[in-house]
Amino acid sequence: MRVVIQRVSSASVSNEIAESNSINHGMLILLGIEIRDTEDEIEYLTGKIARLRIFDDEQGVMNRSLIDINGEILVISQFTLHAETRKGNRPSYIKAARPEQAIPLYEQFIKSLEKLTGKEVKAGWFGAHMEVKLVNDGPVTLIIDSLNKE
Repeated sequence: MRVVIQRVSSASVSNEIAESNSINHGMLILLGIEIRDTEDEIEYLTGKIARLRIFDDEQGVMNRSLIDINGEILVISQFTLHAETRKGNRPSYIKAARPEQAIPLYEQFIKSLEKLTGKEVKAGWFGAHMEVKLVNDGPVTLIIDSLNKE
């Protein structure tokens, strides 16, 4: 699994069919699920995300976690995070998990974050065309890949 985490002042997602979901101060998480991913990656990533100290303390130092600030979370599925671009100019998405594998992992990822943070996690709609809006706070943007723990 690969996530792009953006610290945000606000973020929202909408599509032409459903109502929009929005958050205030917290994290916008783009989640890409790869064919090699299992439930083990969920535990690693959600634990890391919940404890990640990317929010300012009283001295303006990034020393507080999402839990510490009682922040909100918006999760968007993003299969394009696993694009291969080495050959040619058209990305290949062969490493991205198919919906029958990805949807249960996506849903479990959200439930795990809710359990760890004690808050409702807002989300987009798997496989839908969405419009995402955000105000990046900082900007602070991180990429974490569960198969490449750095």
